[in-house]
Amino acid sequence: MMLQRFFMIYMVAMLAVALPHQLWADNLALPDGVTKADIKADLPQPYVVKKGDTLWDIANYFFKDPHKWLKIWERNLYITNPDLIYPGNEIWFDAKKKKQGGLTKVRPQPAIVAKPVERLEAKIDTSLLLTALARQDFVSPEAIDGVGYILGSQEERINYGANDHVYIKMKQAAHADDLFDVFRTGDSIYDPDTGDLVGVLVEHLGKVKVTSQASGVYRGLITETFEEISRGDRLKPAKDVNTRITPSYPKAALNGKVLYIRNNAAEAGQNQVIGISLGIKDGMKAGTVLSVYRKGGSIEDKVTGEEVQLPDENIGDVMVLVAQEKASLALLTRSSSAVNIGDAVRNQVRR
Repeated sequence: MMLQRFFMIYMVAMLAVALPHQLWADNLALPDGVTKADIKADLPQPYVVKKGDTLWDIANYFFKDPHKWLKIWERNLYITNPDLIYPGNEIWFDAKKKKQGGLTKVRPQPAIVAKPVERLEAKIDTSLLLTALARQDFVSPEAIDGVGYILGSQEERINYGANDHVYIKMKQAAHADDLFDVFRTGDSIYDPDTGDLVGVLVEHLGKVKVTSQASGVYRGLITETFEEISRGDRLKPAKDVNTRITPSYPKAALNGKVLYIRNNAAEAGQNQVIGISLGIKDGMKAGTVLSVYRKGGSIEDKVTGEEVQLPDENIGDVMVLVAQEKASLALLTRSSSAVNIGDAVRNQVRR
């Protein structure tokens, strides 16, 4: 967790470059691994750092696919002494500096900004939720085999990308233009109290569209890829991501716990995916907002000599991504301390 936080700070520090104010220009040479299609069009620069910003926030501002930052960072390992940045700093992406991966840094100069006092209400960046929903899903154990799989291609290749034509085997009838998510299974999530399997995390690799069928074999066109697609990768009906998701706050008192941290990590921080023990039966749906609590310890009262139980402390907030009957996958949208398996999940106290 500490290493991950270091890399997030490390990356942000690499991005401050001194340039005149400009918009993205079509004639700029882009660094390796980045195309014009990856960058959001007509974005004003600079990006001004706000309190609480992370690498993901800044990546999500510049790129259609925030994961592109990793591609750029891999080309900037020569930078070994990053400086921290602070709210008010300006972040630039200089696409002309191709050999440097598009990134350089400069120590920002102090500046005083006078603004009237205002109250800032907490808000949730639902774009993070939409990105997470497009890339992954949480399915019931009965759904892990999918409704079909990638059989191969005419060229007998092993891996496939966007615009490749493939053959598909289906377990149920399909029709031309039907769209399917291509996926691989990831971690299984169990209830530690009962040992029951409550769901399986799946990674979306891309999408394939059925084009025709002959002799029991379907032809398909891969329309989008996030990772390389291979023979045997499974299919499920394409998920229609609701772009109008709004946060919802359940009124009934809820008590759950953290069941799982993605990649079997020991702890989780902001913008990481976790599994919780509240599901559809508890009223969970995409957008449900809850809080995570660390159980309070106990302390000896030096005056009375009694053992006093300390109150639980709010250490983060989560938003549900996908709900199954007994559990849900959720995005940790805020954390003030590392979240661990077993931490309590309850209704959020509105601030």
